[in-house]
Amino acid sequence: MARSKKACIIFFDEVDAIGGARVGVGPYEDSGIHRTMLEIVNQLDGFDQRGNIKVLMATNRPDSLDPALLRPGRLDRKVEFGLPDLQGRIHIFKIHTRSMNCDKHIRYELLARLCPNTSGADIRSVCTEAGMFAIRARRKTVTEKDFLDAVTKVMKSYHKFSATPTYMVYN
Repeated sequence: MARSKKACIIFFDEVDAIGGARVGVGPYEDSGIHRTMLEIVNQLDGFDQRGNIKVLMATNRPDSLDPALLRPGRLDRKVEFGLPDLQGRIHIFKIHTRSMNCDKHIRYELLARLCPNTSGADIRSVCTEAGMFAIRARRKTVTEKDFLDAVTKVMKSYHKFSATPTYMVYN
């Protein structure tokens, strides 16, 4: 269907779910997931390089992708987005608190420094949890103490349950 259009963009989000490295001999070798991935590889090989079809793929686990998917000629470019630096984290805090009723004297730089090596999703979790602390205390305004408590709670559970530290970059 993409070939019949004048121009087309195909986007695969979480491509690691279907493009993960194949396991050895066993019951998973013939799974539908791997057949889907092989069909995608087959279709990528069939595209004209100067064609009107662009394929975008996104993953947060690039190390788990099958080497066949990453072979030269199948993907034109690899763009990596690292974890935000201090200024990026400050800006992300401001974005996520924009719609919240927050105290005027919140030190976003302090919060950003307390959340090193975190993604935007982690910062969003901190902001949500800070709002929950305010709700539980029956307050209409989120204070800095709520954010500090949220950082403690989210970052503690983050280190306990997340596989992300394997892929963290220090800044």
